[in-house]
Amino acid sequence: MDRAYLGGVEISRVILGCGGFGGVGSAPAFFGRGESLEQAFEIMDAAWEAGITTFDTADAYGGGRSETFIGEWIRTRRPDGLVVATKTFNPMDEGEDHGLAPVRVKRQLESSLARLGVERVDLYLTHAWDEGVPIAETAGALDELVAAGKIGSYGLSNVGGAELREGLAGGDFRWVQNSYSLLDRWVEEEVLPICSERGLG
Repeated sequence: MDRAYLGGVEISRVILGCGGFGGVGSAPAFFGRGESLEQAFEIMDAAWEAGITTFDTADAYGGGRSETFIGEWIRTRRPDGLVVATKTFNPMDEGEDHGLAPVRVKRQLESSLARLGVERVDLYLTHAWDEGVPIAETAGALDELVAAGKIGSYGLSNVGGAELREGLAGGDFRWVQNSYSLLDRWVEEEVLPICSERGLG
């Protein structure tokens, strides 16, 4: 498997998306659906055997089940060199608790670490843009988490060009994770030029 670097962290060029573990993405209506623990183990085992050593998840995927399943896999398989990327923003249940307020970001990371059964995640992402919280405040909290050794580096997800520039002005965001496919190519105009200009992953 080819290797690459993201946020200064070495990753497998192909990443396993774990949004279907225990649910379907962050939609509360589907929590408890998606892949079962047994199915998730089969997928993670196959990915690992294929050389995929980077798993992508989020606190809200499956209402926390995705991280829990990965944590169980880590506990039983004890993989050497696994890189986990997780995210926060969306609510984890039917309530209104969401966003990127510093207190919430720190709280959500602690809950992610507990579900994963680890003391640190290599890559941490804001899962969406929060219009109600200055991005510099969020970045300040993320910087504290880096300094505390709880995350390796941090990035932005699901942002447009203007939001990306604002984020870069307010914090040390190292990479961007957006939807990109043959049918969804708007990032080529808005986001990728900024990533190229600023050396972002």
